[in-house]
Amino acid sequence: MKLVLSGGGTGGHVYPALAVAQEWLRQSPENQILYIGTEKGLENAIVKKAGLPFETIDVQGFKRSLSLYNLQTIQRFVRGVRDAKRLLRSFRPDVVLGTGGYVAGPVLYAAHRLKIPIAIHEQNVVPGLTNRFLSRYADLIALSFAETERHFRKSANLLLTGNPRASEVVQADPRKGWASLSLPPGTRLVLVVGGSRGAKAINETFLAMIPQLAALPDVHFVYVTGEVHYETIRRQAEQQLSLNPSVRKKLTILPFLDNMPEVLAAAILVVSRAGATMLSEITALGLPSILIPSPYVTNNHQEKNARWLTDSGASVMIREKDLSAQLLFEELAGLLHHPERLQAMGRSAKKLGHPDACQKLCRTLIEIARR
Repeated sequence: MKLVLSGGGTGGHVYPALAVAQEWLRQSPENQILYIGTEKGLENAIVKKAGLPFETIDVQGFKRSLSLYNLQTIQRFVRGVRDAKRLLRSFRPDVVLGTGGYVAGPVLYAAHRLKIPIAIHEQNVVPGLTNRFLSRYADLIALSFAETERHFRKSANLLLTGNPRASEVVQADPRKGWASLSLPPGTRLVLVVGGSRGAKAINETFLAMIPQLAALPDVHFVYVTGEVHYETIRRQAEQQLSLNPSVRKKLTILPFLDNMPEVLAAAILVVSRAGATMLSEITALGLPSILIPSPYVTNNHQEKNARWLTDSGASVMIREKDLSAQLLFEELAGLLHHPERLQAMGRSAKKLGHPDACQKLCRTLIEIARR
């Protein structure tokens, strides 16, 4: 069977699609994949690195105001539909899956016009603009959160699958995570990460907290800055570490993690944004977390994502406007000094996870392709 995937703009849209691609190809040697994205999007580098066939169309996202830019966006959408139809006619897929981001709009609309079954996967509690638009045409709307159902009330094609990335992370080997960081197996590891592009507020806060890390014994911090911030943060951190040499051996600073699932599998606690992919991973693994939602995303969806975990007792949330080095340190210390609280949060997180999300979604894609 042939599957077309489309989604981009952020890692939160791309990585779930890659998880589906890997499961789809694993199920049968005859299965085929084509990924349609944009030339400038984050998906270009990620999908090519994964070794998947990749084609592009030229589209751009809408701005939430009347403008000449939006008129240009409509023109590009029309051209994008035309180009997507050409690619779809050539590849002849059995089903098309969109994972969000503006590139998925023309691709899935083109597939609908060609009478190819289409499915969308929504990663967040509050659906994005593209998936809201596509929901009227979709043969399947796959959800990561049960709470999302109310945003698609008029559709009968809803299925709670969880996020496909969850299935990938539960198979990860923590020993490979420790080894990749040159740490002994069993090291108590805290992962601090700001998302696929990094987060300035988290970077600045963690930098200011470096001198206090000495007060948190028997734990190693892995601090992922984001590639764009790495060189600046590394230099500033080096200044801090020169004044606090005892902290140096308990801190690893990296620009990016290529093996995020393995490092997550080795972690005991995560500090991060509240992107949908990260939440699917930590719930699948049963990891406690301190979440700092980005206030700069559409519909403030990260705070709504984080609220889902905190209301379930699986996480602590710190809003960015309240974030400080002292507050973050206090929350970390409160968890690391009380392992029973960490364990309880982990159990709560595990109850929210969907470790079979990818397999469930792929089974359903096959079903709608055969209708």
